[in-house]
Amino acid sequence: MSGEISVIGLLFEAGIIVQAVMLTLVGMSIVSWAMIFQRRKVLKLASAEAKRFEDKFWSGIDLSKLYTEVSARGQVTGLEALFKSGFKEFIRLHKNNRQAGAVMEGTQRAMRVGLSREVERLETHLPFLATVGSISPYIGLFGTVWGIMNSFIALGSVQQATLNMVAPGIAEALIATAMGLFAAIPAVVAYNKFSHQVELLESSYFNFVEEFSNILHRQAGNTTGEAA
Repeated sequence: MSGEISVIGLLFEAGIIVQAVMLTLVGMSIVSWAMIFQRRKVLKLASAEAKRFEDKFWSGIDLSKLYTEVSARGQVTGLEALFKSGFKEFIRLHKNNRQAGAVMEGTQRAMRVGLSREVERLETHLPFLATVGSISPYIGLFGTVWGIMNSFIALGSVQQATLNMVAPGIAEALIATAMGLFAAIPAVVAYNKFSHQVELLESSYFNFVEEFSNILHRQAGNTTGEAA
């Protein structure tokens, strides 16, 4: 208990610059943890939705019926959004009696745009986590250097220096470094984990776009042959 009180005391007795550094690091840590929990929820939901939609897509359901179901839900994300944008563009171009090549070019373009938007949505807040992970140790180090510098400056004004005089200043300065690491380590771990999950989802989305394009290409080719 005494150790805890001593640390708290050091925090309150620290210089204004060191306190500002500590408050900055605490704020960054709180925001990054909020984003970590939010991203974890979003990516977990995205993975579950992707698996559920793939199972339904490959179950043999009629594409027009599936499109009607997806459109009825309004705003959709993930694979459903890619399917909706691709099939919608396919139907629009096909009704205009476009050639199979033109139909597929427009359909793939629509799905590529949708894929880019979905990846951007999944990567939301990841740059902030990367920033926290990279700069927090340096902010903490700045507070440490500043606190130790002030401690040695204060020693210059006394005749005889003792450990008791310099220890509190050095201790409060080192707390800033510890807080910088406390803010940085979870942010780096979360960023690496979430980036890997986004890469896996992006790969899954890309594979779906390719496979769906092949299915639509066969339909466009068959219809063109029939029309000929």
